[in-house]
Amino acid sequence: MTSNGRAPSRSVIGACTALGLGALLLSPAVPAARASSHREAPLISQDPNADNTDLYAFVSPDRPDTVTIVANYIPLEEPAGGPNFAAFGDDVLYAINIDNDGDGEEDIQYRFRFKTTIRDPNSFLYNTGPIASLHDSNWNMPQTYTVTRVERGEHGSGKARVLGSDIPTPPVNVGPRSIPDLPGGVKVFAGQRDDPFFVDLGSVFDLAGLRPFNGAHLIPLDPGPGVDGVGGFNTHSIVIQVPIDQLTRNHRTPSGPDDPTAVIGVYASASRKRVRILRDDGTTRQEASWVQVSRLGEPLVNEVIIPLGKKDFWNRSDPADDAQFVPFYRSPELARVVNVLYGDKLAALGGAPARTTDRDDLVLILLTGVPLPGGHNLNFTGNAKADLLRLNLAIGPTHSVGQGDPLGVLNGDLAGFPNGRRLEDDVTDIELRAVADGYGSLLASLFGLPNHSPNNQIGDGVNQNDMPFLPHFPYVATPHQGYEHEHHMAGSASTPHLN
Repeated sequence: MTSNGRAPSRSVIGACTALGLGALLLSPAVPAARASSHREAPLISQDPNADNTDLYAFVSPDRPDTVTIVANYIPLEEPAGGPNFAAFGDDVLYAINIDNDGDGEEDIQYRFRFKTTIRDPNSFLYNTGPIASLHDSNWNMPQTYTVTRVERGEHGSGKARVLGSDIPTPPVNVGPRSIPDLPGGVKVFAGQRDDPFFVDLGSVFDLAGLRPFNGAHLIPLDPGPGVDGVGGFNTHSIVIQVPIDQLTRNHRTPSGPDDPTAVIGVYASASRKRVRILRDDGTTRQEASWVQVSRLGEPLVNEVIIPLGKKDFWNRSDPADDAQFVPFYRSPELARVVNVLYGDKLAALGGAPARTTDRDDLVLILLTGVPLPGGHNLNFTGNAKADLLRLNLAIGPTHSVGQGDPLGVLNGDLAGFPNGRRLEDDVTDIELRAVADGYGSLLASLFGLPNHSPNNQIGDGVNQNDMPFLPHFPYVATPHQGYEHEHHMAGSASTPHLN
Protein backbone atom coordinates (compact mmCIF):
# COMPACT_ATOMS: atom_id res chain seq x y z
CA MET A 1 0.00 0.00 0.00
CA THR A 2 1.10 3.58 -0.55
CA SER A 3 1.34 6.17 2.21
CA ASN A 4 -2.21 7.32 1.48
CA GLY A 5 -3.58 3.82 1.99
CA ARG A 6 -4.29 3.14 -1.69
CA ALA A 7 -3.03 0.24 -3.74
CA PRO A 8 -0.13 1.31 -5.99
CA SER A 9 -0.75 1.49 -9.73
CA ARG A 10 1.16 -0.65 -12.18
CA SER A 11 3.02 2.46 -13.26
CA VAL A 12 4.38 2.82 -9.71
CA ILE A 13 5.13 -0.90 -9.44
CA GLY A 14 6.84 -0.86 -12.83
CA ALA A 15 9.25 1.83 -11.65
CA CYS A 16 10.30 -0.43 -8.79
CA THR A 17 10.76 -3.67 -10.75
CA ALA A 18 13.99 -5.18 -11.90
CA LEU A 19 15.60 -3.54 -14.93
CA GLY A 20 14.70 -6.40 -17.26
CA LEU A 21 10.96 -6.23 -16.56
CA GLY A 22 10.95 -2.45 -16.52
CA ALA A 23 12.72 -2.32 -19.87
CA LEU A 24 10.17 -4.71 -21.33
CA LEU A 25 7.21 -2.63 -20.16
CA LEU A 26 8.71 0.63 -21.35
CA SER A 27 9.91 -0.69 -24.69
CA PRO A 28 8.31 0.60 -27.92
CA ALA A 29 6.71 -2.81 -28.42
CA VAL A 30 4.51 -2.43 -25.34
CA PRO A 31 3.11 1.09 -24.97
CA ALA A 32 0.29 1.94 -22.64
CA ALA A 33 -2.93 0.99 -24.42
CA ARG A 34 -5.53 3.60 -25.35
CA ALA A 35 -9.24 3.06 -24.89
CA SER A 36 -11.92 5.43 -26.11
CA SER A 37 -10.82 8.20 -23.78
CA HIS A 38 -12.21 10.62 -26.36
CA ARG A 39 -8.77 12.21 -26.64
CA GLU A 40 -7.53 9.91 -29.36
CA ALA A 41 -4.95 12.04 -31.19
CA PRO A 42 -2.41 14.67 -30.09
CA LEU A 43 -3.80 17.68 -31.95
CA ILE A 44 -7.50 17.05 -31.39
CA SER A 45 -6.88 16.50 -27.67
CA GLN A 46 -6.15 20.26 -27.57
CA ASP A 47 -9.41 21.10 -29.34
CA PRO A 48 -12.24 19.48 -27.35
CA ASN A 49 -15.06 21.40 -29.09
CA ALA A 50 -14.21 19.62 -32.35
CA ASP A 51 -13.35 16.25 -30.84
CA ASN A 52 -15.61 13.39 -31.98
CA THR A 53 -16.01 11.15 -28.94
CA ASP A 54 -18.41 8.45 -30.13
CA LEU A 55 -20.78 7.56 -32.96
CA TYR A 56 -23.89 5.36 -32.81
CA ALA A 57 -26.26 4.26 -35.57
CA PHE A 58 -29.25 1.92 -35.15
CA VAL A 59 -32.72 1.24 -36.46
CA SER A 60 -35.00 3.11 -34.03
CA PRO A 61 -36.71 0.63 -31.67
CA ASP A 62 -39.88 2.71 -31.34
CA ARG A 63 -39.90 3.88 -34.99
CA PRO A 64 -38.43 0.96 -36.97
CA ASP A 65 -39.00 2.73 -40.29
CA THR A 66 -36.31 5.23 -39.25
CA VAL A 67 -32.61 5.25 -38.38
CA THR A 68 -31.20 7.13 -35.39
CA ILE A 69 -27.64 8.45 -35.54
CA VAL A 70 -25.93 9.87 -32.45
CA ALA A 71 -22.69 11.83 -32.88
CA ASN A 72 -21.04 12.96 -29.64
CA TYR A 73 -18.48 15.73 -29.23
CA ILE A 74 -16.51 17.33 -26.36
CA PRO A 75 -14.94 14.65 -24.14
CA LEU A 76 -15.30 14.17 -20.40
CA GLU A 77 -17.39 17.26 -19.64
CA GLU A 78 -17.33 18.03 -15.94
CA PRO A 79 -20.97 18.85 -15.04
CA ALA A 80 -19.84 21.53 -12.58
CA GLY A 81 -17.57 23.18 -15.15
CA GLY A 82 -18.87 26.73 -14.74
CA PRO A 83 -18.98 29.60 -15.17
CA ASN A 84 -18.09 28.85 -18.82
CA PHE A 85 -19.90 25.59 -19.37
CA ALA A 86 -19.17 23.38 -22.38
CA ALA A 87 -21.01 24.19 -25.59
CA PHE A 88 -20.86 23.40 -29.29
CA GLY A 89 -18.35 25.57 -31.13
CA ASP A 90 -19.80 28.40 -33.20
CA ASP A 91 -16.67 28.15 -35.37
CA VAL A 92 -16.92 24.39 -36.00
CA LEU A 93 -18.74 22.67 -38.86
CA TYR A 94 -20.22 19.46 -37.45
CA ALA A 95 -21.38 16.81 -39.91
CA ILE A 96 -22.97 13.36 -40.08
CA ASN A 97 -21.98 11.67 -43.33
CA ILE A 98 -23.76 8.81 -45.12
CA ASP A 99 -22.25 6.55 -47.79
CA ASN A 100 -25.02 4.54 -49.48
CA ASP A 101 -23.20 3.02 -52.46
CA GLY A 102 -20.13 1.43 -50.85
CA ASP A 103 -17.40 3.66 -52.30
CA GLY A 104 -16.39 5.26 -49.00
CA GLU A 105 -17.50 8.74 -50.12
CA GLU A 106 -20.38 10.56 -48.45
CA ASP A 107 -23.50 10.70 -50.61
CA ILE A 108 -25.60 12.51 -48.01
CA GLN A 109 -24.34 14.93 -45.39
CA TYR A 110 -26.21 16.57 -42.53
CA ARG A 111 -24.40 19.74 -41.49
CA PHE A 112 -24.86 21.50 -38.14
CA ARG A 113 -23.78 25.10 -37.48
CA PHE A 114 -24.24 26.79 -34.09
CA LYS A 115 -24.63 30.40 -32.95
CA THR A 116 -24.27 31.64 -29.37
CA THR A 117 -25.75 34.91 -28.12
CA ILE A 118 -24.64 36.78 -24.98
CA ARG A 119 -27.66 38.69 -23.67
CA ASP A 120 -25.91 40.60 -20.87
CA PRO A 121 -22.17 41.07 -21.55
CA ASN A 122 -21.80 42.86 -18.22
CA SER A 123 -22.58 39.69 -16.22
CA PHE A 124 -20.22 36.77 -15.67
CA LEU A 125 -23.12 34.36 -15.10
CA TYR A 126 -24.30 31.64 -17.50
CA ASN A 127 -27.80 32.24 -16.15
CA THR A 128 -28.88 35.22 -14.08
CA GLY A 129 -31.79 33.37 -12.48
CA PRO A 130 -33.80 30.17 -12.88
CA ILE A 131 -34.32 29.21 -16.53
CA ALA A 132 -38.02 28.49 -16.96
CA SER A 133 -38.09 28.12 -20.75
CA LEU A 134 -35.86 28.09 -23.81
CA HIS A 135 -36.56 31.78 -24.33
CA ASP A 136 -36.18 32.87 -20.71
CA SER A 137 -34.16 36.09 -20.47
CA ASN A 138 -32.39 34.63 -17.42
CA TRP A 139 -30.47 32.35 -19.79
CA ASN A 140 -27.54 34.59 -20.57
CA MET A 141 -25.86 32.43 -23.25
CA PRO A 142 -28.53 30.77 -25.41
CA GLN A 143 -27.36 28.79 -28.41
CA THR A 144 -29.24 27.97 -31.61
CA TYR A 145 -28.33 25.88 -34.64
CA THR A 146 -29.12 25.29 -38.32
CA VAL A 147 -29.42 21.86 -39.99
CA THR A 148 -28.62 21.50 -43.69
CA ARG A 149 -28.91 18.36 -45.83
CA VAL A 150 -26.43 18.13 -48.72
CA GLU A 151 -26.76 15.44 -51.41
CA ARG A 152 -23.78 14.70 -53.63
CA GLY A 153 -24.51 14.69 -57.35
CA GLU A 154 -23.03 12.42 -59.99
CA HIS A 155 -20.06 14.71 -60.59
CA GLY A 156 -19.34 15.54 -56.96
CA SER A 157 -21.42 18.70 -56.76
CA GLY A 158 -23.68 19.11 -53.76
CA LYS A 159 -27.35 20.06 -53.59
CA ALA A 160 -28.03 21.76 -50.25
CA ARG A 161 -31.37 22.20 -48.49
CA VAL A 162 -31.83 23.88 -45.10
CA LEU A 163 -34.05 21.63 -42.98
CA GLY A 164 -34.30 23.92 -39.96
CA SER A 165 -32.76 27.09 -38.58
CA ASP A 166 -32.63 28.96 -35.27
CA ILE A 167 -33.36 25.69 -33.44
CA PRO A 168 -32.59 26.17 -29.72
CA THR A 169 -30.31 23.86 -27.81
CA PRO A 170 -31.28 23.19 -24.19
CA PRO A 171 -29.20 24.82 -21.45
CA VAL A 172 -26.53 22.64 -19.85
CA ASN A 173 -27.36 20.27 -16.99
CA VAL A 174 -30.97 20.10 -18.15
CA GLY A 175 -32.89 17.54 -20.22
CA PRO A 176 -34.20 18.25 -23.73
CA ARG A 177 -36.76 21.07 -23.79
CA SER A 178 -37.37 21.07 -27.52
CA ILE A 179 -37.18 18.28 -30.13
CA PRO A 180 -38.39 19.77 -33.40
CA ASP A 181 -39.86 17.78 -36.27
CA LEU A 182 -38.13 18.76 -39.50
CA PRO A 183 -39.50 18.29 -43.03
CA GLY A 184 -39.99 14.69 -44.17
CA GLY A 185 -40.47 13.16 -40.75
CA VAL A 186 -36.92 13.94 -39.54
CA LYS A 187 -36.31 14.57 -35.83
CA VAL A 188 -33.25 16.35 -34.46
CA PHE A 189 -31.74 17.16 -31.08
CA ALA A 190 -28.50 18.91 -30.19
CA GLY A 191 -27.37 19.57 -26.65
CA GLN A 192 -25.72 18.26 -23.53
CA ARG A 193 -26.36 14.63 -22.50
CA ASP A 194 -24.88 12.02 -20.22
CA ASP A 195 -21.89 10.42 -21.96
CA PRO A 196 -23.26 6.99 -22.96
CA PHE A 197 -19.84 5.37 -23.37
CA PHE A 198 -18.69 3.09 -20.55
CA VAL A 199 -15.14 1.87 -19.98
CA ASP A 200 -12.57 1.52 -17.19
CA LEU A 201 -10.22 4.27 -18.36
CA GLY A 202 -8.09 4.27 -15.21
CA SER A 203 -7.23 0.59 -15.37
CA VAL A 204 -6.84 0.37 -19.14
CA PHE A 205 -4.40 3.28 -19.17
CA ASP A 206 -2.40 1.69 -16.33
CA LEU A 207 -0.46 -0.62 -18.67
CA ALA A 208 -3.55 -2.17 -20.25
CA GLY A 209 -4.91 -3.37 -16.95
CA LEU A 210 -8.31 -5.06 -16.74
CA ARG A 211 -9.41 -5.20 -13.10
CA PRO A 212 -11.32 -8.52 -13.35
CA PHE A 213 -8.11 -10.01 -14.79
CA ASN A 214 -5.63 -8.20 -12.52
CA GLY A 215 -4.22 -11.48 -11.28
CA ALA A 216 -3.33 -12.56 -14.82
CA HIS A 217 -1.45 -9.33 -15.67
CA LEU A 218 2.33 -9.37 -16.03
CA ILE A 219 2.39 -7.03 -13.01
CA PRO A 220 -0.46 -8.50 -10.95
CA LEU A 221 -2.75 -6.61 -8.60
CA ASP A 222 -5.72 -7.88 -6.63
CA PRO A 223 -8.72 -8.52 -8.92
CA GLY A 224 -11.73 -6.28 -8.45
CA PRO A 225 -14.75 -4.79 -10.20
CA GLY A 226 -14.25 -2.44 -13.09
CA VAL A 227 -14.66 1.32 -12.53
CA ASP A 228 -16.51 3.43 -15.10
CA GLY A 229 -14.01 6.17 -15.91
CA VAL A 230 -16.61 8.02 -18.02
CA GLY A 231 -19.37 7.72 -15.41
CA GLY A 232 -20.64 11.06 -14.12
CA PHE A 233 -19.34 12.99 -17.13
CA ASN A 234 -21.40 14.62 -19.86
CA THR A 235 -20.91 15.16 -23.56
CA HIS A 236 -22.64 17.15 -26.31
CA SER A 237 -24.82 15.05 -28.59
CA ILE A 238 -26.14 15.65 -32.07
CA VAL A 239 -28.97 13.18 -32.59
CA ILE A 240 -30.89 12.86 -35.85
CA GLN A 241 -33.64 10.42 -36.76
CA VAL A 242 -34.29 9.96 -40.47
CA PRO A 243 -36.79 7.76 -42.38
CA ILE A 244 -34.94 4.85 -43.96
CA ASP A 245 -36.09 5.66 -47.49
CA GLN A 246 -34.35 9.04 -47.24
CA LEU A 247 -30.96 7.38 -46.77
CA THR A 248 -30.90 4.62 -49.43
CA ARG A 249 -29.52 5.32 -52.88
CA ASN A 250 -32.81 4.42 -54.60
CA HIS A 251 -34.94 6.28 -52.01
CA ARG A 252 -36.83 3.09 -51.16
CA THR A 253 -37.09 0.95 -48.06
CA PRO A 254 -34.96 -2.20 -48.61
CA SER A 255 -36.90 -5.39 -49.28
CA GLY A 256 -34.73 -7.40 -46.89
CA PRO A 257 -31.23 -7.69 -45.41
CA ASP A 258 -29.80 -9.01 -48.71
CA ASP A 259 -31.17 -6.11 -50.75
CA PRO A 260 -28.14 -4.41 -52.41
CA THR A 261 -29.34 -1.05 -51.05
CA ALA A 262 -29.83 -2.25 -47.46
CA VAL A 263 -26.46 -1.24 -45.97
CA ILE A 264 -25.25 2.30 -45.35
CA GLY A 265 -21.94 3.49 -43.92
CA VAL A 266 -21.84 6.38 -41.44
CA TYR A 267 -19.12 8.61 -40.09
CA ALA A 268 -19.18 11.83 -38.12
CA SER A 269 -16.75 14.68 -38.61
CA ALA A 270 -15.79 18.14 -37.41
CA SER A 271 -14.07 20.82 -39.50
CA ARG A 272 -12.51 24.20 -38.86
CA LYS A 273 -11.53 27.08 -41.10
CA ARG A 274 -7.96 26.76 -42.31
CA VAL A 275 -6.94 30.23 -41.04
CA ARG A 276 -7.82 31.69 -37.63
CA ILE A 277 -6.89 35.27 -36.75
CA LEU A 278 -6.76 36.45 -33.13
CA ARG A 279 -7.59 40.14 -32.78
CA ASP A 280 -6.26 42.47 -30.10
CA ASP A 281 -9.79 43.05 -28.77
CA GLY A 282 -10.20 39.37 -27.84
CA THR A 283 -12.35 38.39 -30.82
CA THR A 284 -11.40 36.05 -33.64
CA ARG A 285 -11.92 35.89 -37.38
CA GLN A 286 -11.72 32.75 -39.51
CA GLU A 287 -10.86 32.67 -43.17
CA ALA A 288 -10.25 30.29 -46.09
CA SER A 289 -11.78 26.86 -46.65
CA TRP A 290 -12.92 24.24 -44.17
CA VAL A 291 -10.46 21.49 -43.17
CA GLN A 292 -11.50 18.32 -41.37
CA VAL A 293 -9.85 18.02 -37.95
CA SER A 294 -11.71 15.02 -36.50
CA ARG A 295 -13.68 12.02 -37.75
CA LEU A 296 -15.15 8.88 -36.28
CA GLY A 297 -16.74 5.76 -37.74
CA GLU A 298 -15.99 2.47 -36.00
CA PRO A 299 -15.23 2.83 -32.27
CA LEU A 300 -11.68 2.63 -30.92
CA VAL A 301 -9.96 2.58 -34.33
CA ASN A 302 -7.90 5.76 -33.98
CA GLU A 303 -7.32 4.93 -30.33
CA VAL A 304 -5.88 1.40 -30.58
CA ILE A 305 -5.35 0.57 -34.27
CA ILE A 306 -3.72 3.71 -35.71
CA PRO A 307 -0.21 4.44 -34.33
CA LEU A 308 0.68 7.68 -32.59
CA GLY A 309 2.58 9.15 -35.51
CA LYS A 310 -0.41 8.71 -37.86
CA LYS A 311 -3.32 9.72 -35.62
CA ASP A 312 -3.57 13.38 -36.64
CA PHE A 313 -3.11 12.44 -40.30
CA TRP A 314 -5.88 9.82 -39.96
CA ASN A 315 -8.22 12.48 -38.55
CA ARG A 316 -7.60 14.67 -41.62
CA SER A 317 -8.03 11.81 -44.11
CA ASP A 318 -11.25 10.74 -45.81
CA PRO A 319 -12.63 7.22 -45.26
CA ALA A 320 -12.34 6.58 -49.01
CA ASP A 321 -8.53 6.72 -48.57
CA ASP A 322 -8.33 4.25 -45.68
CA ALA A 323 -6.70 1.48 -47.72
CA GLN A 324 -3.38 3.11 -46.79
CA PHE A 325 -3.98 2.12 -43.15
CA VAL A 326 -4.71 -1.58 -43.81
CA PRO A 327 -1.28 -2.77 -42.53
CA PHE A 328 -2.15 -1.51 -39.04
CA TYR A 329 -5.32 -3.62 -39.03
CA ARG A 330 -3.60 -6.76 -40.36
CA SER A 331 -0.79 -6.50 -37.80
CA PRO A 332 -2.40 -4.82 -34.76
CA GLU A 333 -0.12 -3.58 -32.01
CA LEU A 334 -2.88 -4.27 -29.48
CA ALA A 335 -2.61 -8.02 -30.13
CA ARG A 336 1.08 -7.89 -29.30
CA VAL A 337 0.34 -5.92 -26.14
CA VAL A 338 -2.21 -8.54 -25.01
CA ASN A 339 0.27 -11.33 -25.66
CA VAL A 340 3.08 -9.68 -23.68
CA LEU A 341 0.99 -8.60 -20.70
CA TYR A 342 -1.41 -11.57 -20.44
CA GLY A 343 -0.08 -14.27 -22.76
CA ASP A 344 1.58 -16.61 -20.27
CA LYS A 345 -1.34 -16.55 -17.84
CA LEU A 346 -3.90 -17.05 -20.63
CA ALA A 347 -1.91 -19.99 -21.95
CA ALA A 348 -1.70 -21.50 -18.45
CA LEU A 349 -5.50 -21.37 -18.30
CA GLY A 350 -5.88 -23.13 -21.64
CA GLY A 351 -5.92 -20.09 -23.90
CA ALA A 352 -3.60 -19.18 -26.74
CA PRO A 353 -1.72 -16.09 -27.92
CA ALA A 354 -3.62 -13.72 -30.19
CA ARG A 355 -2.56 -13.69 -33.84
CA THR A 356 -0.37 -10.68 -34.57
CA THR A 357 -0.20 -10.89 -38.38
CA ASP A 358 -2.55 -11.60 -41.29
CA ARG A 359 -5.55 -10.29 -39.37
CA ASP A 360 -7.89 -10.10 -42.33
CA ASP A 361 -10.73 -10.74 -39.88
CA LEU A 362 -10.24 -7.22 -38.47
CA VAL A 363 -10.09 -5.76 -41.99
CA LEU A 364 -13.41 -7.44 -42.75
CA ILE A 365 -15.16 -6.33 -39.56
CA LEU A 366 -13.85 -2.77 -39.46
CA LEU A 367 -13.17 -1.77 -43.07
CA THR A 368 -15.55 -3.59 -45.45
CA GLY A 369 -18.37 -5.07 -43.39
CA VAL A 370 -19.25 -8.73 -42.95
CA PRO A 371 -21.02 -11.03 -45.44
CA LEU A 372 -22.89 -14.03 -44.02
CA PRO A 373 -22.65 -17.64 -45.23
CA GLY A 374 -24.98 -18.75 -47.99
CA GLY A 375 -24.81 -15.51 -49.92
CA HIS A 376 -26.55 -13.51 -47.18
CA ASN A 377 -25.39 -10.18 -45.80
CA LEU A 378 -24.84 -8.67 -42.38
CA ASN A 379 -23.31 -5.33 -43.41
CA PHE A 380 -20.83 -5.94 -46.26
CA THR A 381 -20.59 -2.96 -48.62
CA GLY A 382 -17.99 -4.20 -51.10
CA ASN A 383 -14.22 -4.32 -51.35
CA ALA A 384 -13.60 -0.59 -50.87
CA LYS A 385 -11.88 -0.26 -47.49
CA ALA A 386 -13.20 2.62 -45.41
CA ASP A 387 -13.67 3.27 -41.70
CA LEU A 388 -17.46 3.54 -41.59
CA LEU A 389 -20.03 2.41 -39.05
CA ARG A 390 -22.00 0.07 -41.33
CA LEU A 391 -25.66 -0.57 -40.63
CA ASN A 392 -28.03 -2.97 -42.38
CA LEU A 393 -31.26 -0.98 -42.50
CA ALA A 394 -33.37 -4.12 -43.03
CA ILE A 395 -32.30 -5.82 -39.79
CA GLY A 396 -34.89 -4.54 -37.36
CA PRO A 397 -34.42 -3.85 -33.66
CA THR A 398 -34.47 -6.94 -31.45
CA HIS A 399 -35.06 -5.18 -28.14
CA SER A 400 -36.19 -1.89 -26.68
CA VAL A 401 -33.54 0.76 -26.02
CA GLY A 402 -30.84 -0.45 -23.65
CA GLN A 403 -32.06 -4.05 -23.57
CA GLY A 404 -30.04 -5.60 -26.41
CA ASP A 405 -27.30 -8.14 -25.81
CA PRO A 406 -24.21 -6.05 -24.93
CA LEU A 407 -22.01 -8.39 -26.99
CA GLY A 408 -24.13 -7.85 -30.10
CA VAL A 409 -23.32 -10.09 -33.05
CA LEU A 410 -20.85 -12.13 -30.97
CA ASN A 411 -23.87 -13.47 -29.10
CA GLY A 412 -26.17 -13.74 -32.10
CA ASP A 413 -27.92 -10.36 -31.71
CA LEU A 414 -27.61 -9.18 -35.31
CA ALA A 415 -29.06 -5.75 -34.50
CA GLY A 416 -25.97 -4.97 -32.41
CA PHE A 417 -22.35 -4.08 -33.02
CA PRO A 418 -20.64 -4.41 -35.47
CA ASN A 419 -23.92 -4.05 -37.38
CA GLY A 420 -24.21 -0.38 -36.52
CA ARG A 421 -23.83 0.43 -32.85
CA ARG A 422 -26.48 0.76 -30.16
CA LEU A 423 -26.07 2.73 -26.96
CA GLU A 424 -25.89 -0.47 -24.88
CA ASP A 425 -23.31 -2.30 -27.01
CA ASP A 426 -20.15 -3.06 -25.01
CA VAL A 427 -17.73 -2.25 -27.81
CA THR A 428 -14.69 -2.34 -25.51
CA ASP A 429 -15.25 -5.99 -24.59
CA ILE A 430 -16.28 -6.93 -28.14
CA GLU A 431 -13.18 -5.47 -29.74
CA LEU A 432 -10.84 -6.76 -27.02
CA ARG A 433 -12.14 -10.29 -27.56
CA ALA A 434 -11.90 -9.98 -31.32
CA VAL A 435 -8.29 -8.79 -31.16
CA ALA A 436 -7.47 -11.51 -28.59
CA ASP A 437 -9.03 -14.24 -30.79
CA GLY A 438 -11.89 -14.99 -28.42
CA TYR A 439 -14.74 -14.70 -30.92
CA GLY A 440 -17.20 -17.06 -29.26
CA SER A 441 -18.74 -20.30 -30.49
CA LEU A 442 -21.23 -18.71 -32.91
CA LEU A 443 -18.69 -16.85 -35.03
CA ALA A 444 -16.26 -19.75 -34.73
CA SER A 445 -18.85 -22.08 -36.28
CA LEU A 446 -20.00 -19.60 -38.96
CA PHE A 447 -16.64 -18.25 -40.08
CA GLY A 448 -14.02 -20.56 -38.61
CA LEU A 449 -12.68 -17.75 -36.42
CA PRO A 450 -10.59 -18.62 -33.34
CA ASN A 451 -12.43 -18.97 -30.05
CA HIS A 452 -9.76 -19.41 -27.41
CA SER A 453 -10.74 -19.49 -23.76
CA PRO A 454 -10.29 -17.52 -21.51
CA ASN A 455 -9.53 -15.08 -24.36
CA ASN A 456 -13.29 -15.04 -24.96
CA GLN A 457 -13.91 -13.76 -21.42
CA ILE A 458 -11.62 -10.73 -21.57
CA GLY A 459 -13.26 -7.46 -20.54
CA ASP A 460 -12.88 -4.41 -18.34
CA GLY A 461 -15.73 -5.17 -15.90
CA VAL A 462 -17.75 -2.10 -16.91
CA ASN A 463 -20.68 -3.73 -18.64
CA GLN A 464 -23.30 -0.99 -18.85
CA ASN A 465 -23.79 2.76 -18.73
CA ASP A 466 -24.08 4.55 -15.40
CA MET A 467 -27.44 6.09 -16.38
CA PRO A 468 -30.54 4.43 -17.90
CA PHE A 469 -31.24 5.38 -21.50
CA LEU A 470 -34.50 7.02 -22.51
CA PRO A 471 -37.13 4.80 -24.19
CA HIS A 472 -37.80 7.52 -26.76
CA PHE A 473 -35.89 10.01 -28.89
CA PRO A 474 -33.19 11.23 -28.31
CA TYR A 475 -32.54 8.05 -26.25
CA VAL A 476 -29.28 9.34 -24.69
CA ALA A 477 -29.69 9.82 -20.92
CA THR A 478 -30.30 13.16 -19.24
CA PRO A 479 -27.05 14.99 -18.39
CA HIS A 480 -25.60 14.99 -14.90
CA GLN A 481 -26.21 18.05 -12.79
CA GLY A 482 -23.38 20.34 -11.81
CA TYR A 483 -24.64 20.69 -8.23
CA GLU A 484 -24.82 16.98 -7.45
CA HIS A 485 -23.07 14.17 -9.33
CA GLU A 486 -20.44 11.49 -8.78
CA HIS A 487 -17.69 9.90 -10.83
CA HIS A 488 -16.04 6.51 -11.10
CA MET A 489 -18.91 4.23 -10.13
CA ALA A 490 -17.91 0.62 -9.54
CA GLY A 491 -18.91 -1.88 -12.19
CA SER A 492 -18.67 -5.66 -12.05
CA ALA A 493 -15.96 -8.16 -11.19
CA SER A 494 -17.22 -10.29 -14.11
CA THR A 495 -17.62 -9.67 -17.83
CA PRO A 496 -20.51 -10.43 -20.21
CA HIS A 497 -20.76 -14.13 -21.08
CA LEU A 498 -20.84 -15.50 -24.59
CA ASN A 499 -23.62 -17.94 -25.37
